[in-house]
Amino acid sequence: MNVQIEPSWKVQLQGEFEKPYFAQLADRVRQEYTAGPCYPPGRQIFNAFNLCPFEAVKVVIIGQDPYHEPGQAHGLSFSVQDGVEMPPSLINIFKEIEMDLGTPPPPTGNLERWARQGVLLLNATLTVRAHQANSHAMLGWHEFTDAAIAALARSRQHVVYMLWGRYAQSKAWMIPKDRNLVLQSVHPSPLSANRGGWFGQHQFSRCNQYLAQNGLTPIEW
Repeated sequence: MNVQIEPSWKVQLQGEFEKPYFAQLADRVRQEYTAGPCYPPGRQIFNAFNLCPFEAVKVVIIGQDPYHEPGQAHGLSFSVQDGVEMPPSLINIFKEIEMDLGTPPPPTGNLERWARQGVLLLNATLTVRAHQANSHAMLGWHEFTDAAIAALARSRQHVVYMLWGRYAQSKAWMIPKDRNLVLQSVHPSPLSANRGGWFGQHQFSRCNQYLAQNGLTPIEW
């Protein structure tokens, strides 16, 4: 299949594009987008990969599925487009960054600047039907995004994996912990974060310290 995705990722995931499940997935996604509004826009479905080439990945942040209201999703987990009100989880992420690093929250929730520094903002499911969270969870995206995580785990080292919440933590078994850093916490959503275990974890400074120790440029969060 002629999938439009960043070249280095296309090399890593070519085997997935040739499997029967991916052809079925592509057909289902096309049908969903034809039937009614879905997010993100089609050209942005692979944005996480297109903005962060395989060899550039320094950090992986795993989300569950895209935001499902108009104008929000643009292919990066936890990120919203410029001019869109920040969702509560993203507000809590920026609050923790300010507590940890002293960096004040930015005026926008667009995280493209993270992606361009090597943060792979990967949702496990890459598309969603309007107004219906997790509506595409059964289309087959999980097999594809698991393959992306597996490719990183197999070929890269000194990558920081930030696993927030039970769902993201279910991916931890794929990651070799002897040559990567795995940071786990509760999800930054208010329901989870306010119970404790999100604020005060210093994940962002710990991430940058690990990157620096391994000769990599820290992230400007």
